[in-house]
Amino acid sequence: MTSKLWEPSAERIARANVTAFAVDVARRHGVDVGDYAKLWRWSVDRKEDFWRAMWDYGGVIGTRGERVLADGDRMPGAAWFPDARLNFAQNLLERRRADDDGDALVFWGEDRVKRRLSHAQLHALASRTSAALASHGIVPGDRIAAFMPNMPETIVAMLGATSRGAIFSSCSPDFGVQGVVDRFGQIEPRVLFTVDGYYYNGKVVPILDKVRDIVARLPSVERVVVVPYLGQAEGMGEVRNAVAWDTWLAPFLAGPVEYEQLPFDHPLYILYSSGTTGVPKCIVHGAGGTLLQHLKEHQLHGDVKPGDRLFYFTTCGWMMWNWLVSGLAARATLLLFDGSPFVDRGRVLWELAETEKMTHFGTSAKYIDAQKKIGMVPHKDRDLASVRTMFSTGSPLSPESFDYVYQCVKADIQLSSISGGTDIVSCFVLGVPTRPVYRGEIQGRGLGLDVDVFDDQGRPIAGEQGELVCKSPFPSMPVRFWNDPDGAKYRSAYFERFPGIWCHGDWAEITAHDGMIIYGRSDTTLNPGGVRIGTAEIYRQVEQLPEVIESLVIGQDWPPGEVGDVRVVLFVKLADGIALDEALADRIKRTIRTNTTPRHVPAKVVQVTDIPRTKSGKIVELAVRHVVHGREVRNLEALANPEALEQYRDRLELKS
Repeated sequence: MTSKLWEPSAERIARANVTAFAVDVARRHGVDVGDYAKLWRWSVDRKEDFWRAMWDYGGVIGTRGERVLADGDRMPGAAWFPDARLNFAQNLLERRRADDDGDALVFWGEDRVKRRLSHAQLHALASRTSAALASHGIVPGDRIAAFMPNMPETIVAMLGATSRGAIFSSCSPDFGVQGVVDRFGQIEPRVLFTVDGYYYNGKVVPILDKVRDIVARLPSVERVVVVPYLGQAEGMGEVRNAVAWDTWLAPFLAGPVEYEQLPFDHPLYILYSSGTTGVPKCIVHGAGGTLLQHLKEHQLHGDVKPGDRLFYFTTCGWMMWNWLVSGLAARATLLLFDGSPFVDRGRVLWELAETEKMTHFGTSAKYIDAQKKIGMVPHKDRDLASVRTMFSTGSPLSPESFDYVYQCVKADIQLSSISGGTDIVSCFVLGVPTRPVYRGEIQGRGLGLDVDVFDDQGRPIAGEQGELVCKSPFPSMPVRFWNDPDGAKYRSAYFERFPGIWCHGDWAEITAHDGMIIYGRSDTTLNPGGVRIGTAEIYRQVEQLPEVIESLVIGQDWPPGEVGDVRVVLFVKLADGIALDEALADRIKRTIRTNTTPRHVPAKVVQVTDIPRTKSGKIVELAVRHVVHGREVRNLEALANPEALEQYRDRLELKS
């Protein structure tokens, strides 16, 4: 039986937002939703009642209308709140009084820059940005792009754009020219926000030469607004139609914001698939669905309360940035960090947590694993009394990393492993503040989401691995894909495997505690001898060995050129000064065999010096598999370190 690592106190359960929500549901609807399982079941069986209740509980600013769901039997094709009118930015800006001098945003740029904006200051800047965009002729449906770090001006730009009904899209400034053009070139933005450069790992990284080349290839861009993050104006004159941030805002005084009241499904964001196998897909998300889903996740699943101080380590190229900024709608203060989390020997985020009295610490599974590897024990050096919840996503969090959090970070903390993605700009499975945390398990399925696990024949299963699916419509489904007029790409992405069912592409298992384990992407699951294996099962074992820094596993077609079986190939990045020899390879295989099954044992173990990953830090098994099989990897710009792929090409070890 999986061990219980944490259980909320009776007092914490009583104070939880989800408890208050359940009490209200029971009173209004006369139903027994006394535990989370019953509440979840009611939320999917009575989804119209649930999402209406969530609108009310979340205090959405707007006109709801009578209808909650039209064409509810169509997936895709259902329409949520078809009579509603709202504005996303209004719901983030007007929750606190415009004269509130409390913190709205606190920003650290590594250990070099520290700033804060009050709610009044944020409102003032957003109102000026909105007016400047209106003066430029921006109207609902226009695209506004940001090539920006995770800093206050990025949020201001988003709020100004969405107040006018424009569609906002962002990339982080570490993207190369082609990667940005592959994304923004498809959506044709009229205005581009950017910076003169940024800081990373203690270094200054100017980018105006890159911006010049990007803008030269984006003919739709009429104005480039440059935020002087580094204070280096040199080179701005070479950027077509560029103007400094302060100069651009100067003619416009702060005042009330004129919010465009728009339909529930009016496009809000365009996000991008990772694009490692081709030009990225442009995924369009609606304002109402994003707002309502994020309010639910922050308030009910994250237990975010007014005045809480919410942090997620993210760039503007990852959907967790979009998720984080919605915390303003839950009346939280947002803590922003840009740069490397490993400055000051990996201590900077714990310093941020202590100094700014962080309540919610969000990061990636890889960050937690890296902290474990370097032996960081935050509770020894830092006062983390304010931190109630730790979020982890990006890849499956291993059971050993659960142990690390409770042993070295804090014993009394809700470790909320969450999983969903860019496709839904939110989560399918995530934390439940009133439930225990079990080792290696995500606490539960999201309210209002009819999540299940299917076998290959489309039958629901529990206690076994299968495809993660959602069986009925939900508000944060994409509105559409950009440049997909007949919806063919959209349907192909999610609905071909099981017609009328969202198939997410994750290999998962529902546990005995009604929790969830994610084993990795189903398109990268291994299939030796016809038995499907999640890659996370192998990573968990290998990366416990002190010699192994990181690993990547693929299935290699074997024998070569034949369709049929595959063999498991494991690539390992080892600690400095260690070479892979037969003894270490045998120990790796023995560790895997002892703790899993003989089918998990790799046929080949190969040493590399780097593991290729996307800009948001996810390892790219599929791209490596393409290289090993001599196939083209398109859109290398999607990778943070594309040069690493060359280590995997034509390896002699894989010829026999």
